[in-house]
Amino acid sequence: MSVHPDYLVMAVSVVVGTRPEIIKMAPLWFALRKARLEPTLVHSGQHYDYDMSQVFFEELGLPKPDVFLNIGSGTPGLQTGDAIIKFEREFQRSEPDCVLVEGDTNTVLAGAIAAMKLRIRLGHVEAGLRSYDLRMPEELNRRLTDHASDYLFAPTQDSVDILKGEKVWGKVFRTGNTAIDATVRYLPKALRKSKAVKKVRWDEYALATLHRAENVDDPDTLKSLVNVLLNSPVPFVLPLHPRTDARLRDTNLKHEVENSDNVLLLPPAGYFDMLALMKKAMFLVTDSGGIQEEVTSPAIRKRVFVLRETTERPEAVRAGYCKVVGTDSEKVLRAIRAYMRDPKAPGRPSPYGKGDAGAKIASILKKHL
Repeated sequence: MSVHPDYLVMAVSVVVGTRPEIIKMAPLWFALRKARLEPTLVHSGQHYDYDMSQVFFEELGLPKPDVFLNIGSGTPGLQTGDAIIKFEREFQRSEPDCVLVEGDTNTVLAGAIAAMKLRIRLGHVEAGLRSYDLRMPEELNRRLTDHASDYLFAPTQDSVDILKGEKVWGKVFRTGNTAIDATVRYLPKALRKSKAVKKVRWDEYALATLHRAENVDDPDTLKSLVNVLLNSPVPFVLPLHPRTDARLRDTNLKHEVENSDNVLLLPPAGYFDMLALMKKAMFLVTDSGGIQEEVTSPAIRKRVFVLRETTERPEAVRAGYCKVVGTDSEKVLRAIRAYMRDPKAPGRPSPYGKGDAGAKIASILKKHL
């Protein structure tokens, strides 16, 4: 525990490693500071490309990470194992009172294991999500992390019920999701600062994001999703994830997409550009998890078609924001055409809260640490 002359400060290691984690931990980092806790920003380096990581720190007003572990790429086992070793060394050095991880990546599982083995209290932000699809490595990561955690910050009542049904050992709290905090905090600035929106040549467009391995690494699935973009009744803007870009080149589909009048390819988008593009889009198609939450924000409120067979965010489906449509191009296009006949925004409030999740988590930690 860190000791200051006038008061005791609880040291909290805030672990990030990927773009969604940086975004979702940003409001919490500010909330911890406001609550007079002492957050240390520890970046695993899982997203080590500048466009996919450092730019987000600058946009969000976060300081440079206090620690950068530089785990880089590799097989899942190699990446996770390397991260466990480096997290353990860092936590031994800094002796935090608590380690906070967010979500379901290899960084999250590695940070959780390192903290648990050192008997450091562990908090899991966005606990209790389940897709029940074991093809997704994220499903294993989130389950294991939940059962290793002392504090489980569940975004919704569904997540609370799942965790209690699994009889986790840690304390469960319903807090909302910090993704909503981030959209409310940053959208006004995003609309002022975004340059990507100015590149869109259509008054009405849809926004697409593609990056999941089960979608882009399978040539047949990737071709099916490209067919959606090429044949949609509404033109698409596609910020191109590096993994997707590489697979489009490998399958000789990149040229076809680049030369379509129905698709605008953009470089990997910073968070502000994504917020602005979401706000101005008619609807979205995505295989992302975070976007399924962000579209429900009172600041955005858009319909999204989920290019997966399952989702760990059923609350967004029930609230009318998300529709799981799979990856068959005909099925996806039918869903888009049906929506275009009656393009109404969802009427229900966000199931993930109103934008105060970070403050709730900071208050809980201050009380329980």
